[in-house]
Amino acid sequence: MSITKVKNTKVENRYFNRELSWLQFNARVLQEAADKTVPLLERLRFLGIFSNNLDEFFKVRYATIKRIVEAGKGGKSELGGISSKELLEEITTIVIEQQATSLRILHTIEEQLKKENIFIIDETEVSASQGKFISEYFIRKVSPALVTIMIGELEQFPELKDSAAYLAIKMVMSKEDKTFESKLNYALIEIPRSIERFVVLPPEGDKQYIILLDDLIRHCLKNIFSIFKYDSISAHMIKITRDAELDIDSDLSRSFIDKISKSVKERSAGDPVRFVYDKSIEKETLRFLLFKMGIDATDSIIPGGRYHNRRDYMDFPSLGKSDLLYEKIVPLPIPGLSLQGSLFDRISEKDYLLYAPYQSFSYVVKFLREAALDPKVRSIKITIYRLAEVSHIASSLINAAKNGKKVTVQIELQARFDEEANIGYAEQMQSEGVRLIFGVKGLKVHCKACIIERFENDKINRYGIISTGNFNESTARIYTDYTLFTANQKICKEINKVFDFFEVNYKIKKYRHLIVSPHYTRNALYALIEAEIQNKKKGLPNGIKLKLNSLSDFRMIDKLYKASREGVKIQLIIRGICCLIPGVKGMSENIEVISIVDKFLEHPRIFIFENAGDVKAYLSSADFMGRNLDNRVEITCPIYDEDIKREIIETFEISWQDTAKARKISEKQNNAYRKSNNGTVRSQFKLYEYYQEKLNT
Repeated sequence: MSITKVKNTKVENRYFNRELSWLQFNARVLQEAADKTVPLLERLRFLGIFSNNLDEFFKVRYATIKRIVEAGKGGKSELGGISSKELLEEITTIVIEQQATSLRILHTIEEQLKKENIFIIDETEVSASQGKFISEYFIRKVSPALVTIMIGELEQFPELKDSAAYLAIKMVMSKEDKTFESKLNYALIEIPRSIERFVVLPPEGDKQYIILLDDLIRHCLKNIFSIFKYDSISAHMIKITRDAELDIDSDLSRSFIDKISKSVKERSAGDPVRFVYDKSIEKETLRFLLFKMGIDATDSIIPGGRYHNRRDYMDFPSLGKSDLLYEKIVPLPIPGLSLQGSLFDRISEKDYLLYAPYQSFSYVVKFLREAALDPKVRSIKITIYRLAEVSHIASSLINAAKNGKKVTVQIELQARFDEEANIGYAEQMQSEGVRLIFGVKGLKVHCKACIIERFENDKINRYGIISTGNFNESTARIYTDYTLFTANQKICKEINKVFDFFEVNYKIKKYRHLIVSPHYTRNALYALIEAEIQNKKKGLPNGIKLKLNSLSDFRMIDKLYKASREGVKIQLIIRGICCLIPGVKGMSENIEVISIVDKFLEHPRIFIFENAGDVKAYLSSADFMGRNLDNRVEITCPIYDEDIKREIIETFEISWQDTAKARKISEKQNNAYRKSNNGTVRSQFKLYEYYQEKLNT
């Protein structure tokens, strides 16, 4: 099923446009919401993910392109050949179509929920008993949290919060009303974020009822505006999305934490980039709002449905209906590595690989908890990008500091949309004696690494972790990521060098094992690709297998095109953005690309090079994007343990065989599912079976 047709995806017949490629990824998320084989409540949650993704896209990517337009630039060089103005128009056209599709999908799901005796009702369908419950609920819980602004006669329009949903109220005043001069009056009601969006009403028999908070408020409009006399009242939802770029000031007297805190607060006043409204709103009301808010032609104005912020469907109540959800898997143990004994003792003997969520993330927490208590441990150094809301990682680090360990945390305060959470943890850890480093000027620190120094047999030994994903217990349940535990002193010594670079970053370190951005990754990858080209020319085994979140760097794509033209077979599994056009004769006919969107979010970065039969495999935090290669601190780690190397290759092959949730990326950009006559392989389920079998061998 193709969700969206794209007109101008190709740029000069060499690359897909990055933004339009991303919209095609979000179309794949929408396909999951449309898929009848996906459990019903999970389909609702995919709608929520689709909506949340779109919000972030407008805050970041659309806002960036809008700034190019406003600067009076065509943007063709930055955007790969398509003008910024044309791109804004194309994005808006696609998003309107996708939003319409998402509404149709939502209507279908709601009809099927009725067959399960789950009814989502609006304010016009409320029964007498439900009305009593709603009135009491409103007075007790909703009314104290409501912010209602009478805007009709305000000289200055209030600044609407980014991504908050508002009910735009229009009142036609009665003749008896002497409050206002105007016959028409307007108000805004902010939908409170502190209250659950879906209010579960008392069941009636075996039927379960839910009303959205928006409709509950609509039901209580008479209560809210009881002091006014009006002939009619209507309420339509609107939402504004603002530019999320941080503007960090250069005041040397203020701490970095203070600067980021100020910037995050100022983000809420960023320029608007998207205005979404209920398409049934009266034209008069819409004109009034657009004029008052200063919405102009470079903003994306999207007519939508009755409800916005459908990201809230990610938290739709399960109502005890486990049969309408994916069956929860129990994360498996790592063979040979017990959570009961000392992890250090086992890791000192050999490397171990964790693949979450198929295997338990508890090993990472246990590793840090053990280090916090172990009297032999002298120091812990770790990079933090995104922490869980309640983080056992952070508490373990604080525990270690309290036990006299030297704990150093490189925390990235500019991790987009997690700045506030990271600031909170940074302040908490700092107050508990943890030493904080705020990275390198001009570079985000995106690598995921930890190094522990332990005094053993009269010398210091190091134990390391390198991961493709964040040290985050919450996302480890839904993101697939590899984590390597190692006591290989050559690797660990070089992880320590990365932390030295954070401290003294005018000195560029040299590495023999790790590949580190921003200084070495691009050229190292070029060399690895070139080696496969030379192997092909010599008749030696050759081939490239990559699993990435995104591939958008044109120079890296050109290298892969060159390898393809020389006959090197290239297999790419790209979850999100893919600017490379595969299967084009004379350019990329030896490149195949698939994208897997399923129950879990595919998040690992792994690179496999055939290398004349002596396979090289790497784990990495870096995608093939300009920012990861040139403007961030990233670590790509070679796998030296032959068993782990085999495991990475085998798990890649399982993903590559997917014929259930894999879409072929092609010139057509139609998100066609990859099919096979040899039965269906659903790789995420097969991977769990793979790890179950490993426990029995």
